[in-house]
Amino acid sequence: MTVPAVWMLIRKEFMLEWRQHSALSGVFLYLVATVFVCYLAFEGIISVRSWNALYWVIMLFASVNVSLKSFVQEHEQRHLYYYTMVAPRAAINAKIIYNALLMMFMGLAGFGIFVAFMGNPVASLPLFLVNMLLGMAGFSSVLCMVSAIAARVRNNFTLVAILGFPLILPMLLLLIGVSHRATTGASLWEAAPDFLIMGLLIAVTLLLSNILFPYIWKE
Repeated sequence: MTVPAVWMLIRKEFMLEWRQHSALSGVFLYLVATVFVCYLAFEGIISVRSWNALYWVIMLFASVNVSLKSFVQEHEQRHLYYYTMVAPRAAINAKIIYNALLMMFMGLAGFGIFVAFMGNPVASLPLFLVNMLLGMAGFSSVLCMVSAIAARVRNNFTLVAILGFPLILPMLLLLIGVSHRATTGASLWEAAPDFLIMGLLIAVTLLLSNILFPYIWKE
């Protein structure tokens, strides 16, 4: 895997997104519609724990929608072209990095929409933002690999739920716990052990992606 190849593929993804606006527009519409429905259901009055849980549930499903488009929207001819041009590890790492950046933007947008409709219960904003950015990176590392597997078995989206959610569940529980600490005003130092565990989970999923994806790439 070479850095120029990864950068080239990331640049290609941004150029395609800039031309089509499919992922960003769809995700933004999903976020606004979902949060607005929650606002109508709760009439703008919601507890801190419910706010926290709703935010991460909505972010999780939005991340699934983003990751599914990574491999499913590409034709077989394009996969064949990439196969002859770049190494498989460059392809998967470029997808993970691009989706992580897209999901981080989505997380910031989702937080802004939540604050606009449901208020802002977060007392420690730096802790919440660091936790959110790590969470989006973790979602990307897991869901990109699962999306690649689903795309190779005739786009069987059921595999995403079967394989993805059990892998994401430990990380999701950590994210919800740290976000709850952020609403109580905890510092970054207090959440350092949780961040370390999240970093290890991300590292493991990245390692597995780089080991397993070349075998999927050959199919």
